[in-house]
Amino acid sequence: MLNTAKLDVSATLGTTNSEGGIALALGRQILNKVPEVTIYFWLIKIMCTTVGETAADLLNERLNLGLTNTTYVMAILLVFTLLWQFRARRYVPGLYWLAVALISVVGTLITDNLTDHFGVSLVTSTIAFSVALALTFAVWYLRERTLSVHCIDTVRREAFYWLAILFTFALGTAAGDLIAEKLGCGYLVSALIVGALIAAVAVVDRRLKVNPVLTFWIAYILTRPLGASLGDYLSQPRTAGGIGLGMIGTSALFLIGILGSVIYLSLTKKDVVTDCDPQSRAA
Repeated sequence: MLNTAKLDVSATLGTTNSEGGIALALGRQILNKVPEVTIYFWLIKIMCTTVGETAADLLNERLNLGLTNTTYVMAILLVFTLLWQFRARRYVPGLYWLAVALISVVGTLITDNLTDHFGVSLVTSTIAFSVALALTFAVWYLRERTLSVHCIDTVRREAFYWLAILFTFALGTAAGDLIAEKLGCGYLVSALIVGALIAAVAVVDRRLKVNPVLTFWIAYILTRPLGASLGDYLSQPRTAGGIGLGMIGTSALFLIGILGSVIYLSLTKKDVVTDCDPQSRAA
């Protein structure tokens, strides 16, 4: 246990000036960098998605930064946060969930820019991000022989992990907006529909014992439109189909929820992976 958790000192000291050195650095074993997938994981993920939606709208509309400037600001914050995350030697709840919240904003903004500035249809965006995500998974599996999200314990795996998450948010935005646009059923009904789909995925995972990696990523993608629909329903005025809590009020509510949950997990360590699944290194 202790041996597998320690940093590979020789790999850390290895030179990265050559192709072999870079590969060694990317493949060096580190402490697991992601949380266990529990109910806390899904609750915080949905809250981060909601905050990402309302925060992007707040910066874009209320503070008059505009879509382009908002994208630049959030992308810069995301880059610095991910650099911090990659430099960390273990899973840090606050840092991890900050990265998720920021990547939810950036993933949303990427799709919004393609739609609003470049005139790319939501159908095209949905297909393009589906292909990009599939290619990420394909390369990830070819390099690591696993897509396990329970044992992100090398630099290369962590890179694939965050790239996949970025594409899930972009895809979730495009697919969610496409469904909402086609159905036109309002925020609450949209949230209920997506919630039902997630529940169906959970039932299939538990009862039919299908590929857990597949069901995890399907649920992960679906939580994006769920969180966005909830955010819109809470923040938008009643005349627009919401309950009028406002962007600031909604963002504050969910930020408090995220902060309280992260503090609780930091103290209790209920989401810390104590031992990576040995089969995940080859399965």
